[in-house]
Amino acid sequence: MSKVAIVIGSDSDWPIMKPAAEVLKQFGVEAEVTVASAHRTPAKVRELVTTAGERDVRLFIAAAGGAAHLAGVVASYTTLPVIGVPINASALNGLDSLLATVQMPSGIPVATMAINGAKNAALFAVEILAVGDAALSAKMKEYREKLAKEVDEKAARVQAQI
Repeated sequence: MSKVAIVIGSDSDWPIMKPAAEVLKQFGVEAEVTVASAHRTPAKVRELVTTAGERDVRLFIAAAGGAAHLAGVVASYTTLPVIGVPINASALNGLDSLLATVQMPSGIPVATMAINGAKNAALFAVEILAVGDAALSAKMKEYREKLAKEVDEKAARVQAQI
């Protein structure tokens, strides 16, 4: 089974990123979660990324606040897809993290989600994995159909109040 590696820069990021692990579990995708800092434990980040194939990791979700270089450092060590999640962890309300994550140099891409966008990061990871997995693709289709049904139900409730 393919895995997604969720890498967070600090344990304080876990409450924000836990929904990503929950979404992956909902789709039957295994996640491994590691706390590793691009600046304080760069050797750990390098080891985690360069040994990903041995653990059947197919892509990374990297989340960090402040300078938020984690996703970029992860991407520098791999050709696997990297999804960055900027975390709101500073007086700048996550804007610094967003800019640090999204402003990657040409040639080293990082897909960047919204500030604190853990769920969308996991859903995007599932979509990437579903390209080569018919069962996962079917689960994603069912998920999208459920979302559409929920919107229709909400619309009906509003209409009933008019």
